[in-house]
Amino acid sequence: MKITKLELFTVAPRWLFLKIETDAGICGWGEPVVEGRAHTVKAAVEELRDYLIGKDPLRIEDHWQVFYRGGFYRGGPILMSAIAGIDQALWDIKGKYYNASVHELLGGACRDKIKVYSWIGGDRPNDVAEAALEKKKAGFTAIKMNATEELHYIDSYEKVEDVIQRVEAIRKVVGNHFGIGIDFHGRVHKAMAKVLVKALEPYNLMFIEEPVLTENLDALKAIASHTSTPIATGERMYTRWDFKKIFEDGYVDIIQPDLSHAGGITECRKIAAMAEAYDVAVAPHCPLGPIALAACLQLDACTPNAFIQEQSLGIHYNEGSDLLDYLTDKTVFQYENGYVNIPTGPGLGVNVNEEYVREAAARGHNWKNPIWRNEDGTVAEW
Repeated sequence: MKITKLELFTVAPRWLFLKIETDAGICGWGEPVVEGRAHTVKAAVEELRDYLIGKDPLRIEDHWQVFYRGGFYRGGPILMSAIAGIDQALWDIKGKYYNASVHELLGGACRDKIKVYSWIGGDRPNDVAEAALEKKKAGFTAIKMNATEELHYIDSYEKVEDVIQRVEAIRKVVGNHFGIGIDFHGRVHKAMAKVLVKALEPYNLMFIEEPVLTENLDALKAIASHTSTPIATGERMYTRWDFKKIFEDGYVDIIQPDLSHAGGITECRKIAAMAEAYDVAVAPHCPLGPIALAACLQLDACTPNAFIQEQSLGIHYNEGSDLLDYLTDKTVFQYENGYVNIPTGPGLGVNVNEEYVREAAARGHNWKNPIWRNEDGTVAEW
């Protein structure tokens, strides 16, 4: 069996899909994308295409090594996302070739289902208590929200109080045993992160995500000393070498590698195994499309330290096209009592509606994240 064709589809709301075809009539799907840089990642995949044509798609590890080590420059979000989408598609082909789900090829399932959480609120959260209650009524047992609007290096306690009021309002309507994840989104600097984590301590949060940007992880020691809440990070880390230091430092409790950014199933499997050795939990990052989510669930199935899965159904980014629109079987991600069953079909376990994908690709997208500024005019983290 040989690879014959790679085809890319830029589809709303902000995704990029990849189809790899073979001479055996088996095709695989992947989702290589950096949100806001879809066209750049598309170009990176196209640069790797010439190597893949004519190759055996089953030699996944070897192809991964060539893509990563075969170039003098390596790592980073663009290259690793390109590799990730190709890797997902190759695993999809391999599973279909052997008529087995990817998790069966990785050693078999250690669970039948995994807990999921739902996003509430937008970039500037409001009415979050009502939104959280709606998610609880819909059967979810956990939610995540952005903590705050833009924050300067040192900012007002008024903004801190606004965060606390929102979290307190959520806790009142959902009760004490409902999971609440608070995403600092890397938009909080060290000084304000220390203030916020201490102020949030009484609300028994599920985790605090990205309390500071990845480039400021040396601040985690100081931040961790102000809270017992689990600290999560990793969506902007792209290889096992990026994760190595946070495991060694020991201040992170949950890692969140993104299977569309961090080298795909092959690399994230290794990152998750490293985490297990350091007694660190895994909660894969995935505010993306159905192919990325399917890849995550295949990894979750055989990863004992995975405990919850992000998913994007109904997220505020998905206006116009949502998670299930691109699938022929819309029941494959059926959430019940806060869990989703692991897909057991061959490959990634989902069937892509190619006709709809092609229609959406004809329209395309040019999604970009907003540029935020502080009141004094300086650029703020989004």
